[in-house]
Amino acid sequence: MNAYLGIDVGSVSTNIAVLDEAGEVVDTLYIRTQGRPIDAVQRGLREIYARRPDLSVKGVGTTGSGRHLAGVVVGADIIKNEITAHAVAAMHIVPDVQTVLEIGGQDSKIIIIRGGVVTDFAMNTVCAAGTGSFLDQQAARLNIPIEDFGDIALSSNTPVRIAGRCAVFAESDMIHKQQTGHLIGDILNGLCQALVRNYLSNVGKGKQILGPVLFQGGVAANKGMKRAFEEALGLEVIVPPHFGVMGAIGAALLAREQMTDKKNTAFRGFGVADFVYQPRSYECSGCPNLCEIIEIGLNGQVVARWGDQCGKWTNSVGKPV
Repeated sequence: MNAYLGIDVGSVSTNIAVLDEAGEVVDTLYIRTQGRPIDAVQRGLREIYARRPDLSVKGVGTTGSGRHLAGVVVGADIIKNEITAHAVAAMHIVPDVQTVLEIGGQDSKIIIIRGGVVTDFAMNTVCAAGTGSFLDQQAARLNIPIEDFGDIALSSNTPVRIAGRCAVFAESDMIHKQQTGHLIGDILNGLCQALVRNYLSNVGKGKQILGPVLFQGGVAANKGMKRAFEEALGLEVIVPPHFGVMGAIGAALLAREQMTDKKNTAFRGFGVADFVYQPRSYECSGCPNLCEIIEIGLNGQVVARWGDQCGKWTNSVGKPV
């Protein structure tokens, strides 16, 4: 079966999407990155191949914060940022989408689309409040499975006011509300509303949010957050079927487009799961910039470098320096 792979490597999760030639999703995979992106990509490819040994990969795209590293590891045909990948995936699912809300494990973003073109976007990578890792932490503190977080929040119709401007303040406020006897459902409902207020006042500040609105990223699984967004916006919020791997789907769609006029993919094959990669970094002292150079070795040979502003090291791959 001819297929296109999309790989989204983030700080919390590594996602893989497999699309057929028509752009339909035939398989997806979500695994934890656990601080080892190369290992996560290799494990992901190994698992995909075990499930679908019939795949004939015609193109590969990578995205996410680890997109360059993943691109080198697998041999990507195209490497794109998260904004582009999420927008492409959203428009593939809902062609007339105008707003994309995306909240992942460590960051959140908003994408404004008009007439099929991204006209504005914003990202928040500074504050943890509202991200998946923060919700995971609060669920663990309350001894609640994260899968039940949304249902418990939905059981409440009387939310408690929680300070959501900062992750530290939000947690302190939650503890205070617990100590005053408020129900867990009311606290979680209030937390969802607080995090949505935080998102709209920071990431969405100054943005005209129009429908259709798509909610993407792992946090979209939280029904309490979906309801809070709908109440705050006064609009229906659509959670697509593969909300957690939309970045990977977008990367696969971009790879399919990239390979329209090309015959051979740069994909190294599923055998990369057993390759030995040696990443390292060092500081270039050639000028006052003191760039940090990232270098990737494959089976003892340097296959990629990046991080320099002048191109000295990037362009030296395969050449004596």
